[in-house]
Order: sequence, then structure tokens, then C-alpha cells
Amino acid sequence: MHRFVLPFLAASALAAPAAAAEIQIAATGPVVELTVNESVEAAPDIVNVGAGVTSQARTAVEAMRANATAMTAVIERIKALGVPERDIQTIGINLGAMYDYNQQTQRQVFRGYQASNRVSVKLRDIQRTGEVLDALVAAGATDLSGPDWSIDDDTAARAQARRQAMETARAQALEYARGAGFSGVRLLQVSETIARQPPMPMLQMARAEAADASTPVQPGMVQAGVTVTVAYEMTQ
Repeated sequence: MHRFVLPFLAASALAAPAAAAEIQIAATGPVVELTVNESVEAAPDIVNVGAGVTSQARTAVEAMRANATAMTAVIERIKALGVPERDIQTIGINLGAMYDYNQQTQRQVFRGYQASNRVSVKLRDIQRTGEVLDALVAAGATDLSGPDWSIDDDTAARAQARRQAMETARAQALEYARGAGFSGVRLLQVSETIARQPPMPMLQMARAEAADASTPVQPGMVQAGVTVTVAYEMTQ
């Protein structure tokens, strides 16, 4: 006899917080366990881009001051494009010394400090992505990253992927059961893992390389998916 556990949450008005309980389900027939991945394509409606400014100076104070001035101009430009403050987030501030290697003396030679500041910008009007990238460079951004496409609310897409995963899992379980001489299957256990979208290729460009024409950007499609692990008992 095989024994499987089907977890559920049991809540009581007298108990806080809710406690997890276990139900023991006995399986008298053979059990097949499957892991199924399903994903659904959907058009993105959100895009994240990164903009950074790098400044160099002889002293740390001068490098940070120059960087603050340049980054302030970039952020003000982002706001002028209609991006709300809640969609602008600082993701990194760095300061470090710079050295050159002298081949003759075989020693490091100090040459100043480098300061950098990066922000992540969420755009809810993805048709303006190219325009925004060009505006960031024109405002003083020395490097860009992204775009990273996503769906603001992927509930419906994941629900569709979940339905497809369960249909696929049951069909595969029936194949195993019939191949083993059984007529049906009985669901014992289900667990789910959200399938995360792999990182998108990064777009990087220097200010000096910005072209006169608007940067072409194609959003394409993104995927919302789930990974479902199920256990079925084979039945007669």
C-alpha cells in the first residue's frame, strides 16, 4: 500500500494563526508522479528600463557632486516625460578609486575616483519605450539597460496555463495507467511552482553612440507559466 499526503490549511476562530494539517490518503494501486510545465504567451503592457550616470573626478567629493548633478538632470527628464515618482527607483550608487598600471615601475598609479548612480524606470505606456530611451541619453545618461517586458496582471494568463497543465498531467497519467493495464486514475496530490520568465537580453548603449533616429523597440510577446507536480493512483 502506498500512502500520500494531501496538504490543506485548517483555520479556527479560536486558533491564531491558522495551522496546517495533513490528510493521509491511502493508495491501493500503483502511483504515477508527473511534473508538467505549461506557459501562455501574452502581449506585455509593462516595460522596465535602467538608466545610469558615471562621473569621474580627482577627489571622491568632486566625483559624487558631479554625479549628483548629472543624475538629477536625468531624473527630472524622466519626470518630465510623465513617469510618476513611484515608478522611478534608485537601484545602485557606487563610488570607487581608479588606478592605472605603470608598466615601467610595475605599480598601481592612483588617478581619481569614479561615482555611478542607476535608476530603474517602469513605463506603463510601452509604445514610448524608444522615445524614453533616447530622451534619457540626451539628458545625460551614460548607459542604459533593458528593456525588460512583463505583464502588469498575469492572473488570467497563469490561470490558463494552470488549466492546460492539469489537462496535460491527467492525459499523461492515463497513458501510463492504460499502458500498465489499468482503466483510470485518481488524483492524490497537486503542488505548483510559478515559472519565472528568463532574463531578457540587455540593451546597452553609450551616449556618444546615440543615433538621430528614434531607437527601434519591439515588445514581442512574454510568457506566463506554471510548473505543476501531480500524483495519480492507477485505478481499475
